Amino acid sequence: MPEGPELHLASHFVNEACGALVFGGRVEKSAVSQNPEVPFESSAYRISALARGKELRLWLRPLPGARPCQEPLALVFRFGMTGSFQLAPGDALPRHAHLRFYTAGPGPRLALCFVDVRRFGHWELGGEWQPGRGPCVLRQYEQFRENVLRNLADKTFDRPICEALLDQRFFNGIGNYLRAEILFRLRIPPFERARTVLQALQQRRLSPTLTLSQKIRAKLQNPDLLELCHLVPKEVVRLGGKGYGPERGQEDFAAFRAWLRCYGVPGMSTLQDHLGRTMWFQGDPGPLAPKGAKSRKRRSRETQPGPVDRMEDPPAPPPRKASSRKPRAKKDPSKAAAQRHPGAPEEARRRGGRQPQAAAQPGS
Repeated sequence: MPEGPELHLASHFVNEACGALVFGGRVEKSAVSQNPEVPFESSAYRISALARGKELRLWLRPLPGARPCQEPLALVFRFGMTGSFQLAPGDALPRHAHLRFYTAGPGPRLALCFVDVRRFGHWELGGEWQPGRGPCVLRQYEQFRENVLRNLADKTFDRPICEALLDQRFFNGIGNYLRAEILFRLRIPPFERARTVLQALQQRRLSPTLTLSQKIRAKLQNPDLLELCHLVPKEVVRLGGKGYGPERGQEDFAAFRAWLRCYGVPGMSTLQDHLGRTMWFQGDPGPLAPKGAKSRKRRSRETQPGPVDRMEDPPAPPPRKASSRKPRAKKDPSKAAAQRHPGAPEEARRRGGRQPQAAAQPGS
């Protein structure tokens, strides 16, 4: 599922790809999409984007003199499991392009498309961010930090820290792979109580005798959990526009996969949390781990080469091939009898032989 960094990469892609383009005509919606129609038509308008946490705002702004007279319109997108933006030729739309914005002439006609294979993505008219979502971990770090520490009495922080990190009221932009990477770097057990982890940060104060550059260096060398909620997504953004635009491909995803230290990495353990999501970690899971649950150590990399928004719970590895060495069959009287009577049915000849057993599948 796309997380905060992917939404920011998507906004960068839209602004870079569409910054010099002029769009025109009506906005088209696919017949199968359950999202609302977009009542916008203009002979000339521009498109820009801004991301906040796990949401993206798209602005449609008519140019001076465009007809019909149309007020600017904003849409807010949530990408669901597989949403993304792509720029494609107008006569060769990608599959599952559920919202299309076409360029005006002259030149080849292009289409900015919101592509969503599984159709879990959503857009809303009006441009308002979803109520209840907290400040963005990337763009609004100071407000984000204050919002968390001011609300530690909330019952959300009675839960394990790995589950609290998915609550978008406080951690807007953090998702499954980011929480694994953040907790792994700090060696925090994922099922430790969230309040226990975060209360210590309320008293954290750097010495007033330090210069500004010394304070910045100290934070970068020894960041706390809330600082990593800001710094780790920034690392993903710096990887570039992976997964969006015409350059998407296995090579792009390889850079992201090489960056991962915990999520989908061989040797890490996994547990289903109380929300039903797979938590990747190393070492002790913590005191609030689901009762009766057994952690599973992953033997091989199980994330598939593809866009980040498809990385939820990686599929199990393929079974190993059966050994090429055939087990030695024991002599059996019935088989010997069948060989002494060539006229016996073929089934009788097979009956006495012991069948070789296939190798056990990993994790079985």
